[in-house]
Amino acid sequence: MRTSWRVAGLGAVAGVLAAGTALGVGQLVAGLTGANGSPVVAVGELQIDFTPPWLKNFAIAKFGADDKLVLVSGILVVLAIFSAVIGAAATRRMAYGMAGLGVFAVVGLTAAATRPTATFTSLLPTLAATAAAVAVLRLLIPLASPAAPAPRRAVTFDPVTAAGPADGEPQEPAEAEEPDGGYRPPRRSFLAAGVATAGVAAGAGLAGRLLAERSSVANAQRSLRIPKPAGATPTLPSGVNFDVPGLSSFITSNNSFYRVDTALVLPQVDPSSWQLRIHGMVDREITLTFDQLLKRPLIEDYVTLCCVSNPVGGPYIGNAKWLGASLAAVLREAGIKAGADQLLCTSVDGFTSGTPVQTVMDGRDALLAVAMNGQPLPIAHGFPARMVVPGLYGYVSATKWVTDINVTTFAGNYAYWAQRGWSQQAPIKTECRIDVPNGTNNIGGGTTAVAGVAWAQHKGIEAVHVRVDSGPWNEARLAAVPGIDCWRQWVWEWDAAPGQHVLEARATDKTGYTQTSVQAQPEPNGASGYPSVSVTVS
Repeated sequence: MRTSWRVAGLGAVAGVLAAGTALGVGQLVAGLTGANGSPVVAVGELQIDFTPPWLKNFAIAKFGADDKLVLVSGILVVLAIFSAVIGAAATRRMAYGMAGLGVFAVVGLTAAATRPTATFTSLLPTLAATAAAVAVLRLLIPLASPAAPAPRRAVTFDPVTAAGPADGEPQEPAEAEEPDGGYRPPRRSFLAAGVATAGVAAGAGLAGRLLAERSSVANAQRSLRIPKPAGATPTLPSGVNFDVPGLSSFITSNNSFYRVDTALVLPQVDPSSWQLRIHGMVDREITLTFDQLLKRPLIEDYVTLCCVSNPVGGPYIGNAKWLGASLAAVLREAGIKAGADQLLCTSVDGFTSGTPVQTVMDGRDALLAVAMNGQPLPIAHGFPARMVVPGLYGYVSATKWVTDINVTTFAGNYAYWAQRGWSQQAPIKTECRIDVPNGTNNIGGGTTAVAGVAWAQHKGIEAVHVRVDSGPWNEARLAAVPGIDCWRQWVWEWDAAPGQHVLEARATDKTGYTQTSVQAQPEPNGASGYPSVSVTVS
């Protein structure tokens, strides 16, 4: 029995080594062919496609920017467990191991083939990974199995003379057996082959990463020279930032700006090959290169972007200075036909968003953005070009790495998240957030600053009110702003009495609408309710 458990354990190790080699070889082939990531990436992106809204919100709320890392880690853990089971099964019968690898191959090929930008090349990493895993199992499993017992040398016994071997003839020692009659596998051979396999896996994975880095556009992004805006940038007035520790700055830095998208591997789009095609219900189709985009009159403006998955008082919102060409001007050149009401915008990785034509054309600064806070767009935020449309949640307006705009109708086409139950049209709700106090530490009594940010993009914030323990509302003081498309800081001086208290806030926009107290989850078109913070005053 001990031998069978030992063999199964070695088989499990062989299975894990086979999976590791498959990952390394898959990464290497992806780097050589330019396929969009390894089999794990393809499976992860397929998983994202089938993630229900409630699970998406849970992942974003719990893991934030690390949600993709958690997803990939989870896939790797499942892969390790399944591969160990396959290896153990293969020690009983190799066909079991091959069948398990067949399941892996089917899942990987299905994931790769169903990506929006899939080609035959997309299948090569999974095919190579499967072949590598088969080779490793066929190498290691025989070494993990018990060796056949060596034949014993026959010894003649004369019952008459009761004589054994002749005097002086050496006797062959009996072969040592395991208590259950099995034989120890050749551990040294298995160990040597396992170490070599692990080295191959690591080397292939490292080479694949180096090849992927070679295709990175980071150098092109850093060296790009962005033209100056054609017109004046809105003046940033004095008083846009209150001096309150812990309060969100008026400008969110590029490194701190939230990132929520479906890309497990950041698309690497070379500006020299980037093109934007505008077609569909237009009088004339237009295709823009990046150089042509930069030569257009560029507009610079402060715009706040918000993710629809942002919970009440959540972090998935940021304000930046964007530079880009007028999307409305490009559409006017194409000529929008009567009846068109949606821009179906596609990213280089196949993601789609549906933006209302009327919103883009109503005079707001809807941009094909090329810069963020005075720098070329970060790769994680859409380099070389993305869409920025004030007043709409990102999933219906802020397509990163945009390469295609199909002028169409909402009735005829459903974008990525609309296919998954989210609303086709999603204007950002008037809301606010309490930044300080944050509820994690006790505060002293006396005058205390309660502060945060409020937003109502393309409507503007008119007022913010704060209350304590469901008491009367108190009007907060508002910071200056350069326009109506960005968030606004607010502060209220609270004479805090000792004890436990609950602070709540609400915003009113310039149309007269006041933030609702009705609690709603992010799906299908954004969360609502009053942000609140529980505080202890000592």
